[in-house]
Amino acid sequence: MSGGVDMSLPKEEELLHEETCDPKQQQQHRGMKLGRKKPAVFLSFRHLIMLALMVIFSASGLVCAEDLAFVVLSIMYMYFLSRVAFPRLEGEEPTVFSQQNKLLQQYVLFAAVVGLFLPIAYILVGFFQDDQEGIKAASPHVFLLASQVFMEGVAWNDRFSTPIRVFVPVFYNSRRIFTLVEWLREEFAKEDKKPAALFIGRALAVINMALWSFNLFGFLLPVYLPKAFKRYYSLSKSKD
Repeated sequence: MSGGVDMSLPKEEELLHEETCDPKQQQQHRGMKLGRKKPAVFLSFRHLIMLALMVIFSASGLVCAEDLAFVVLSIMYMYFLSRVAFPRLEGEEPTVFSQQNKLLQQYVLFAAVVGLFLPIAYILVGFFQDDQEGIKAASPHVFLLASQVFMEGVAWNDRFSTPIRVFVPVFYNSRRIFTLVEWLREEFAKEDKKPAALFIGRALAVINMALWSFNLFGFLLPVYLPKAFKRYYSLSKSKD
């Protein structure tokens, strides 16, 4: 959901302060960092909520076996890439985008509202109105987006490198394009619903298709991916 940006990263101001402190304080701070182990996995309350959504959708039967298999295979492939192609480099890998980027924060919030909260509300309304077609059409997108957010939390584990963190949103966003196409097809094939309900369902599907197509082809692939790989390989060369 975050488009490859985890908003729980350390602030750049804190990192700059560490670099500019006097030598004694810097040495003490480094000693503290070496003596303090990072947690194996950092999962916030937001990521745990996404895990709960994944379980709910899986248990409800609204998610097909192909999407469940996709999530399992993505986990396996992520670990495979982290061992074979993009191992974690020694030291702190630089982040691609600053946490203080206001425009990016607004973009992430907009994506969360349009891509997750509104579709969930649409599915809940569908339950009350017994709109099984609308529920089944929107559920795969919500399940995969919740899975993406959860896996982004896993990818920010200190055992994974920057390219692995890029892999998660690109991989999941690519898959969700196909589910959004199916959602659009189902919404525009309906004719027995009220005009207002038809408009809301179709508008929501169209907006999500436009948003996540831009996210993949206008942000992740041309902007985030090159920047992340450039930083990873530049750090890799400096270590050699």
